[in-house]
Amino acid sequence: MVPRLLERYRKEIVPEMKQSMNYRSDMQVPRIKKIVISMGVSMGVQDIKVLEKSMEELAMITGQKPVICRAKTAISNFKIRKGEPVGCKVTLRKNRMYEFLDRLLNVALPRIRDFKGFPDTSFDNDGNYSMGVSEQTIFPELEIDRISRVQGMNITIATNAKSKKEAQELLRLLGFPFRS
Repeated sequence: MVPRLLERYRKEIVPEMKQSMNYRSDMQVPRIKKIVISMGVSMGVQDIKVLEKSMEELAMITGQKPVICRAKTAISNFKIRKGEPVGCKVTLRKNRMYEFLDRLLNVALPRIRDFKGFPDTSFDNDGNYSMGVSEQTIFPELEIDRISRVQGMNITIATNAKSKKEAQELLRLLGFPFRS
């Protein structure tokens, strides 16, 4: 089954971008390569159960098992040793990526109180967009009663766009809410 957002991308967004950006081929139109969702769990160093609970919640949100991220170097100010678990992440590709993005745009983001859109300044030079979500309770997959602690997450959308302008146009056409 083809995800709804992927079908919309193929039928509406590709022809529109092809016309507006003067591309000769459909293959020149930028597309999303992957979405990386990561959670930094600082309490995971002291109590591994907090990290396991965060991994379980991230798995429920994305539909894919997260991997543990470990500290690359020791940082004495934060009392972190090399190799200790400090977070978890999930990399989504293909159908799961489009399904997650569809749920994020149409279900989760409207649940954020006083949400005015994301800034259009969070693009890097390669056309990737990074944003932060302050709490995981915006996703309806999670039962609020079972959440032990509110945890934020970082979401990075990697595109194959050549510039910031192309990536912003792609995300805008997908329905991404940018501030005016």
